[in-house]
Amino acid sequence: MNHTPSDIDRRQFVLQAGRACGFLTVATIMQACGNPGSSSGSSGTPLSTANGTVSSGLVSVSIPAGSALDSVGGMALIQTPSNGSFLATRTAQTTFSILTATCTHEGCTVTGFSGTTFVCPCHGSRYSTSGGVVNGPATRALQTFNSQFSNGVLTFSL
Repeated sequence: MNHTPSDIDRRQFVLQAGRACGFLTVATIMQACGNPGSSSGSSGTPLSTANGTVSSGLVSVSIPAGSALDSVGGMALIQTPSNGSFLATRTAQTTFSILTATCTHEGCTVTGFSGTTFVCPCHGSRYSTSGGVVNGPATRALQTFNSQFSNGVLTFSL
């Protein structure tokens, strides 16, 4: 079969156009899945961080005056050297809500807040300060931990 130069040009054009469409489709999908907050809104305001120490399964966090957790309604991301990160909200003068900071959707660390909800930066899941899902794609609540507060030190068991 003989091809004229215009047939080859047409074939090459169709082939190249098909490849270009494929690359654009893949790039669009990857951007939507991998870009924090791309289709689900803002990743929220970054949480203040506090360092926790771990001893015998107990996390201890000092709450100094003026820190994010010093007043009722304050929220922070507690980081430990070996047991991951936790979300803390001061719910009353001596009580706190402590949650795992691991999003139940795909395991990202929840690092932000918007109003009174915690926000996952990966896909925009939002959680209440008690750990319940406010907005997906997550469908399961965050794990909660019992806590105590005394003499400026917050403690909770793992």
